[in-house]
Amino acid sequence: MDINWAQILLNSVITGSIYLIGAIGLSVTYRLSNFSNFAHAEFITLGAFIGYWVSSQLGWGLLPAFIIAFLLTGTVSLLCYRGIFQPLAKRGASTIHLMIASIAVGFIIRYSIGAGWGWTPQYFLNTWTTYEVGAIRITGLWLLLILVTLTSALTMHFALMRTKLGKAIRASSSNPELAAASGINVNRVILITWFIGAGLAAIAGIFRGASTQVWPMTGWDIILPIFAVVVLGGIGNYHGAIVAAFIIGLTENIGVVALTNLGLATEYRMALAFLIIIITLIVKPQGLAMFFRRA
Repeated sequence: MDINWAQILLNSVITGSIYLIGAIGLSVTYRLSNFSNFAHAEFITLGAFIGYWVSSQLGWGLLPAFIIAFLLTGTVSLLCYRGIFQPLAKRGASTIHLMIASIAVGFIIRYSIGAGWGWTPQYFLNTWTTYEVGAIRITGLWLLLILVTLTSALTMHFALMRTKLGKAIRASSSNPELAAASGINVNRVILITWFIGAGLAAIAGIFRGASTQVWPMTGWDIILPIFAVVVLGGIGNYHGAIVAAFIIGLTENIGVVALTNLGLATEYRMALAFLIIIITLIVKPQGLAMFFRRA
C-alpha cells in the first residue's frame, strides 16, 4: 500500500495543534495548583458545545464562537476553582483529594451538558474550502487551526517571557512562597491562569468538534493525549509542551498507519499515549523540560 507521508505529516501537525492548544492551560495550572485537573476535559467539551451553539445554531460564525466560548468557559473554570478547588486546598486537601474532586466536577459538567444538549452527536454546519497542493489535501479549517496555534504559541511565549504577568506566573510556579514574599499576588495569578487555560481548552474543543463531532465526550476523547503532552513536555513546562504536542501528533498518525497495515482497529492508537506516558515516567520523569531549563 502506498503511503502519503506528506499528508501524514500534515495530519500530525493538525493533531498536534489541537493537543497543544488544549495542553497549554493544563500544563500551567498543574504547575501552579499541584494536581491533575481531569475536569479540563469538560472545559474542552463545553467550549465545543458553546462554539457549535453560537456558530451553527445562532449562525454568528466562528469568530464570535471563539470569543464567547473562551469567555464563558474561562468563567466556569474560575467558578470551579474559587468554589471547589481553592476551598479544598485551604482545608489541607491532598493532591489525590483534589484530583478526585476534579473527576467529580468533570462528571457534573459532562452530564449537565448531556442533559442540556443531549447525547446525540452534533455537527458544525460550516462548510470548509478544500485545497489540493500536490499530494496534500488541506481544508480552510485546518489552515485556521494552524494560524490560531501559531498565534497562541507566540503570544504565550511573549507573555511568559516579556510581560509582568508572565514573570509572575513563572515565579509562582517555581516557588510560590518566595513569589508571595516578593509581593506577587499568587492567588490572582492562579485565577488568571485557570481562566486563560480553560479559555484555550474551549478553542481546542471548537476545532476538535468542527473536525469531527460535538457530543458530551468530546473532551474526554482527547484528554489522554493531552496529558501525554504535559508529561512528555515536562509538567508545567510550556516550551516542552510545544515540542511534545507535535511528537504525540506524529506518533498517533504513524500509529494509525501501522495499525491499519496490521489489520487492527485504529482506536488502539490511544494506547500509544499511555505508552508514551509510562515510558517517559520511567526513563525521564522530567520529560523534555531538561532541554528548556530557563522556560
